[in-house]
Amino acid sequence: MSLNNPSNVFLDSMPSNTNRFQVNVINESHESSAAADNTDPPHYEETSFGDEAQNRFRVSFRPGKQECYDDFLQNGETAKTDASFHAYDSHTNTYYLQTFGHNTMDAVPKIEYYRNTGSVSGPKVNRPSLLEIHEQLAKNVAVSPGSADRFGNGDGMPGEDQAENKEDKSGAVKFGWVKGVLVRCMLNIWGVMLFIRLSWIVGEAGIGLGVIIIGLSVVVTTLTGISMSAICTNGVVRGGGAYYLISRSLGPEFGGSIGLIFAFANAVAVAMYVVGFAETVVDLLKESDSTMVDPTNDIRIIGSITVVILLGISVAGMEWEAKAQVILLVILLIAIANFFIGTVIPSNNEKKSRGFFNYQASIFAENFGPSFTKGEGFFSVFAIFFPAATGILAGANISGDLEDPQDAIPRGTMLAIFITTVAYIGVAICVGACVVRDATGNMNDTIISGMNCNGSAACGLGYDFSRCRQEPCQYGLMNNFQVMSMVSGFGPLITAGIFSATLSSALASLVSAPKVFQALCKDNIYKALQFFAKGYGKNNEPLRGYVLTFVIAMAFILIAELNTIAPIISNFFLASYALINFSCFHASYAKSPGWRPAYGIYNMWVSLFGAVLCCAVMFVINWWAAVITYVIEFFLYIYVTYKKPDVNWGSSTQALSYVSALDNALELTTVEDHVKNFRPQCIVLTGGPMTRPALLDITHAFTKNSGLCICCEVFVGPRKLCVKEMNSGMAKKQAWLIKNKIKAFYAAVAADCFRDGVRSLLQASGLGRMKPNTLVIGYKKSWRKAPLTEIENYVGIIHDAFDFEIGVVIVRISQGFDISQVLQVQEELEKLEQERLALEATIKDNECEEGNGGIRGLFKKAGKLNITKPTAKKESGINTIQSMHVGEFNQKLVEASTQFKKKQGKGTIDVWWLFDDGGLTLLIPYILTLRKKWKDCKLRIYVGGKINRIEEEKIAMASLLSKFRIKFAEIHIIGDINIKPNKESWKLFEEMIEPYCLHESCKDLTTAEKLKRENPWKITDAELEAVKEKSYRQVRLNELLQEHSRAASLIVLSLPVARKGSISDWLYMAWLEILTKNLPPILLVRGNHKNVLTFYS
Repeated sequence: MSLNNPSNVFLDSMPSNTNRFQVNVINESHESSAAADNTDPPHYEETSFGDEAQNRFRVSFRPGKQECYDDFLQNGETAKTDASFHAYDSHTNTYYLQTFGHNTMDAVPKIEYYRNTGSVSGPKVNRPSLLEIHEQLAKNVAVSPGSADRFGNGDGMPGEDQAENKEDKSGAVKFGWVKGVLVRCMLNIWGVMLFIRLSWIVGEAGIGLGVIIIGLSVVVTTLTGISMSAICTNGVVRGGGAYYLISRSLGPEFGGSIGLIFAFANAVAVAMYVVGFAETVVDLLKESDSTMVDPTNDIRIIGSITVVILLGISVAGMEWEAKAQVILLVILLIAIANFFIGTVIPSNNEKKSRGFFNYQASIFAENFGPSFTKGEGFFSVFAIFFPAATGILAGANISGDLEDPQDAIPRGTMLAIFITTVAYIGVAICVGACVVRDATGNMNDTIISGMNCNGSAACGLGYDFSRCRQEPCQYGLMNNFQVMSMVSGFGPLITAGIFSATLSSALASLVSAPKVFQALCKDNIYKALQFFAKGYGKNNEPLRGYVLTFVIAMAFILIAELNTIAPIISNFFLASYALINFSCFHASYAKSPGWRPAYGIYNMWVSLFGAVLCCAVMFVINWWAAVITYVIEFFLYIYVTYKKPDVNWGSSTQALSYVSALDNALELTTVEDHVKNFRPQCIVLTGGPMTRPALLDITHAFTKNSGLCICCEVFVGPRKLCVKEMNSGMAKKQAWLIKNKIKAFYAAVAADCFRDGVRSLLQASGLGRMKPNTLVIGYKKSWRKAPLTEIENYVGIIHDAFDFEIGVVIVRISQGFDISQVLQVQEELEKLEQERLALEATIKDNECEEGNGGIRGLFKKAGKLNITKPTAKKESGINTIQSMHVGEFNQKLVEASTQFKKKQGKGTIDVWWLFDDGGLTLLIPYILTLRKKWKDCKLRIYVGGKINRIEEEKIAMASLLSKFRIKFAEIHIIGDINIKPNKESWKLFEEMIEPYCLHESCKDLTTAEKLKRENPWKITDAELEAVKEKSYRQVRLNELLQEHSRAASLIVLSLPVARKGSISDWLYMAWLEILTKNLPPILLVRGNHKNVLTFYS
């Protein structure tokens, strides 16, 4: 039966509005369909994985033809979810998942599959794995109780937990883009500068340059806003504002450094804004002669009271704080409107004497150009104004409290920049067109008839302010900071606007600092600050952060010199802007496929220009403050880099590292290999890297920071099981290497036999020029007890390495390398210890809850008995394991596994360079002497020679080593290598190979041939005779090694090569055994006979 049958074979006609993207659960029941006798086929109600189906699959069916239903069973694919379905009897219910009208486990795209575990926006659902879809399924699988819920909810989260999460989410206060971003940004950008400094800036720079100063400031903030918008729309934004954006883009190093100083800057900014408010209040008290103590202490008293009130509003919750911000914005808007209304109200004589004449073309023309006073210039005026344009991060800083940060932050921030810019430019032009630069305030300074005005606008309007050129005046744009109050329709409203601007900025900073600081602490970049990560209430309020911010603000209100600290704070904000711009540029430049911002109005080079501009403005505002900012940020960057926090945020730094590595690898392929740049690049057959640590340590000693090192493991067995085991352990084993600071890669293959796996690794490992050129293996200590196939594989991989022109290093230590049994015992002990602790905790809880009598107490006592019985059993099990542990645990093996981690002290590395293999036998020990652990060891070189030419050959070798620029302590010429070994040593060798010899020479020809056919792996007498001299040499070399190098820290010896087809595997293993027997750690090295050393420059 084809799966392409019309849908009405199995389904009733579907409603016209049914979505085709559906995953349906089908309940099959033979019993139900047999009990009914209807002619219609079974009907399966369609359900989706929408919100209504998260907790439960709705399942219904109608009885139908049994035959049709049976056909459906045979052709449909049964489905199961991860660890939820279990095969059982075909007479019970079976569930299927249906997609596009067909039974399949393939699921349609859904947002739940892409959420992180623990996402607050909804539960994560695990899609069927590739293994589940790809592998053959059992014919009858069924749903275990609750499995449908698990599949719908993902991660096995019960429906009740989801309900709780939803309740928590709905209870939290979340803001839209207007109240959450637009209002905050406008309040922060419209600061005190608007009311008490903008008129002075227009007086100094003129209307033209004043607008340019405003425009230049807006360029910086607009570019930063565009970059921030791009970053915000490239994924879900959580709490932390600027810190979150920078850390997730550039990584914890940049984010951690800027996050701390940004939070501190916001905390100190609270003090700055509150002091500004207090100063205004104190000025009003002076006018009414109502000072409390003295101006300085009055500022402290008023500032302290204000901070306490603001803290109370903040701690009350974000909802109260938001309401306060809206009220302050209304006051501020009324104050601004009051100014514009005042400019069109006809001026009286008092205001005219103070320089206000309403809109006059002559005043506009006179004020259009600059008129800088002594000591002022364009950049100094710009430095004073620029802090007024900051505040664009006020909305982003509470990103965790926004309903949709991705939409709210770009929209609210960019609109706030536009509105505030229009207001700043409007006020600047209006005040420049209405008020003259200098005025006396004396209503009697009017023009006398016949007086020459010399083009003065005030003179043309009937007033003579010429004496302001000789003596300072108190009024006009350049002298009176209260110009806006004078011009406005109602002066006290401007004062209310000043109060609103200062208090709103202080309140925004008081909220921003703890929020950013909490996000920083939650990421645990600075472990000492983890205390401040805790949140309280439905909004996860950082109460501890509020207290810390309050303490910092109070300290600076009471003791700090704010005029000194202000430039540093401004530069802290600018450093954040610079990094936001650089983050956008860096993410674009890294060309990561994950960089897909929905906000398309950005350009990476414009973002880079914005970053450079921010840095330039930092020095324009205050060069020494900029230097201090960079020093602090650099120090924090170094600290975080050194600590290496365990986080992975997919930063653009990682993306760029990949691109850079890829480009370098490709570029490297265009360069021919040169002997001067040769370095050992090793494949190390460690298995799991933690199982043979000593083998990895000695290899890492000569590859660290200089060559490639790949720890390789071959999984032998049924392919399906091997691949599953291999895939599950890849990340864990690479993580072990990183944790133990071993600069190596981990690679694994699944193969039918060990040799095939190693052959694959030798051919396919590496990339471009970064391909292995040396195979490092441990000596097979148990070769005499090993099966034939293991020996064939072991020797075979050596032959394969030589076939591929790859050098070979065989390492032998007395105790062997494999500590996997020790690790298993330790793991078992840890498990049992955890179980014991868990059981003890259960018993303790049970005893605490146990009743004193009655039926309830009886049941509790019975429960206690049920628990204590297995406890005794577990404890006895632990004792058994511990006794086994004590009896069988090989302490020497554990010590041997760490011997290459220790500093070797003063000793020697004896290099027996018997055969010229291109120099690898000499290069490896030389590299070792450059390492910290081996630097105290001296090289002693042993080479073969003739007895009658010992001195000449020693001089020749010394000359060669000096040309290679390799330092050595001694050179020894061994002239008696080729003499026969003593009888005891040779007898030992013969006894060693005796079990593997064929002894065919003492048999008749027919028997000998039969033995050869049955045991082709055995050592024949002909083979022994043919290579007798080589066997003598191996035995003799061991004697010489015992004589000369028994006390060496390490021996490096030329590896003998077994000619293929001539030397049997068992004889070769006997050579290696007798050669390295009873010696210190030894490396048998054979290069690929290509030069790795040169004396040419």
